[in-house]
Amino acid sequence: SRRCSFPNSCTSLFLLSMLAAAPTGLGMEVMAPTTISALNGTSVKLSCTFNSCYKVENKQFSLNWTYQECKNCSEELFLQFRMKIMNKQLDRFGNRVEFTGNPTKYDVSFTLNNVQLEDEGTYNCYVLNPPDRQRGHASISLKVLTEGRCRAAPGPCRLGQAPPALTRCPLSPEPPKRDSTVAVIVGASVGGFLAVVILVLMVVKCVRRKKQQRLNTDDQKTEEEGKTDGEGNPDEGTK
Repeated sequence: SRRCSFPNSCTSLFLLSMLAAAPTGLGMEVMAPTTISALNGTSVKLSCTFNSCYKVENKQFSLNWTYQECKNCSEELFLQFRMKIMNKQLDRFGNRVEFTGNPTKYDVSFTLNNVQLEDEGTYNCYVLNPPDRQRGHASISLKVLTEGRCRAAPGPCRLGQAPPALTRCPLSPEPPKRDSTVAVIVGASVGGFLAVVILVLMVVKCVRRKKQQRLNTDDQKTEEEGKTDGEGNPDEGTK
């Protein structure tokens, strides 16, 4: 191998090789929940934050929020930061978009008021903070819930936060209320009838038992009278 004639040249070459080999994606990192659910007619905050090695300067910092209705649909720019926040006020959102972040605190979130079913889709957050060369990106899938949509897995759901997997469920009609009056009347009638039958059977059994006792008593009297007549009077027999 060749030797460097000047130590400074060798050091410079070494530093350049280290910089070239260093990864380039460590500067900008944008963070946002992948899915957020919101109840129809309420307000929801779409949170987006970022990390950067450099301080935010309004003159250089840039932010774009775009909306994408479907996977293959084009993105629509509705919120932008160039020296200051600029709301594009798309017809889709009107004046329902409110920037609630603070770029100097690495927060570029916004709030969507009076959420509608048509607001479902993907929201893309693009951040560039020079001297970072790469633009950071994160996307949020917004799910709008109604009373007819339920959870596929149990667990608490907090609006405005990323929930477990959700699924749409048809609003099942409430079962018709049954009139319990008829059932009560029928049950009381059957119970009363059975009680009367049991009472009648008990009375008949008691009557039969008394009759049997009377018959037994009469038979005993008859037998005793017969014995007395058969023996006769002893004085009459000697005469």
